[in-house]
Amino acid sequence: MTLDRRSFIKILGSASGVALAGCAGAPAVSSGSAGEIMAKSGRRVVVIGGGFGGTIAAKYVRMLDSSIEVVLIERNKTHISCPFSNFYIAGLTNDMSSLTISYDKLAANHGIKMVYAEVTTIDPAGKTVVTSAGTLKYDHLIVSPGIDFRTEEIEGYNADTANTIPHAWKAGEQSTLLRNQLQAMPDGGRVIISMPLTPYRCPPGPYERSCLIAHYLKTHKPKSKLVLLDANPDVVSKKPLFTKAWNEYYKGIFEYVPGKKVTAVDAAKKTLVVEGIEDHKGDVVNFIPPQRAGDIAVKAGLTGDDKKWCPVNPITFESTKQKFIHVIGDACAPPSAGAAMPKSGYSANSQAKVCATNVVAMMNGRELVDLSGINVCYSAISDHQSVSIAAVYAVVEGKITAVPNSGGISPADFSMTELEHVYGESWLRNILTEMST
Repeated sequence: MTLDRRSFIKILGSASGVALAGCAGAPAVSSGSAGEIMAKSGRRVVVIGGGFGGTIAAKYVRMLDSSIEVVLIERNKTHISCPFSNFYIAGLTNDMSSLTISYDKLAANHGIKMVYAEVTTIDPAGKTVVTSAGTLKYDHLIVSPGIDFRTEEIEGYNADTANTIPHAWKAGEQSTLLRNQLQAMPDGGRVIISMPLTPYRCPPGPYERSCLIAHYLKTHKPKSKLVLLDANPDVVSKKPLFTKAWNEYYKGIFEYVPGKKVTAVDAAKKTLVVEGIEDHKGDVVNFIPPQRAGDIAVKAGLTGDDKKWCPVNPITFESTKQKFIHVIGDACAPPSAGAAMPKSGYSANSQAKVCATNVVAMMNGRELVDLSGINVCYSAISDHQSVSIAAVYAVVEGKITAVPNSGGISPADFSMTELEHVYGESWLRNILTEMST
């Protein structure tokens, strides 16, 4: 199936979470090594990263122009969603199967060639990507590397720290480790969550986690206490909703402490040090470090002078540092592509569609499409209640900006929380289906 520009804009303007049908007639392509597919006989787009952005970018390039070869490079054969992983951490789901997708149907339905390997080098001058399985040439490269951590800024943090005080900000083994620690902690224990200054992946995520862990403690270990140390001076997302939930549901168990930037850790003692003067010790410590774009983006010179985030053209998402390389998702930098649009799975989905259509337009000498981005974020405040925030985004004076009066947050009286919980679960199912088929 090939989409014309008008049809694409209609799809982009609708809810991104709605799953789309597979590409009719597209040949099934078995996954292989880079060595097997590195010969380049025609036009090729290479995509790095099989998350919320990369899968959609790869899919839409093929949907928009099936004559372009697309190679998707991903180190893992499955993807585990960070959204909704807090339910697993808090013991509300038994496993992560509902959060896990594979790439088999995506590849088969759309003729995408999969390479399961580690990317070691990007060579912008030679337009090549070097992986642990071989080297690939590209015409355009789309990089969706997610985030990594600025642990070098934290005194005492080393390669083993996360094995004792997990971040659980990348779903998988870290999620299981934090879950197991919570379940093993005796009633009466103290849990600490520490969150970094903005920007970081999923602005409301730590606040949701605090609600669900507080719910777990209230249900199973009511003598325990949870403390959220926020490096920010105040709640950065959905403040009236989270504050209401903390006060009404978790009073006596939960304490919110703003303006507490952790500068050092002692993993052996499970202690966090704030600004070198305050010690906070817990029985379970969930330390979420400050963040930046994924390692490969930094190594490839795609980040700004501060080595944190990747500045891009907000129409094409082409890097302002390297031509023919496009960056989408959490790695994008403010102000060019991210000052208003949050670092979320839904944002990555919207950005991927715009990036894909404009990459195809650039390769075919066609008119570019202006950004029409969407973000909707659901956050759980209990086991059966959720709240949301939504907005529409456009490019104004060269920056991505929220369209005035385009969105909003849930009612403050919690009248919609149970229904929005259902909406949130539906969103997850639909967006994961769109990524995997």
